[in-house]
Amino acid sequence: MKLPVIKHLTNFIEENDQDYVLETIETLEALTEVPSLKDEELDVIGELISNLYGAVEVDKMIKDGTPKKEALNAFMKRVLGSIDT
Repeated sequence: MKLPVIKHLTNFIEENDQDYVLETIETLEALTEVPSLKDEELDVIGELISNLYGAVEVDKMIKDGTPKKEALNAFMKRVLGSIDT
């Protein structure tokens, strides 16, 4: 996951609608079922999906009242904490 990408996607959600991101996730998840995809291609799609889900989570925190910068930092700390475990 990349914080600048998640931040950009969070801005996109604020300016547009979360539904666009959720539909993109569904589309990318459907693409992962293509049997001819190479591992590298699946890795890229997986990274995109992770960043999209991250933006959705940050958006939820912002809607719950957490300031944007704080929400982004809290999310990344949570992600890094789960990697260290």
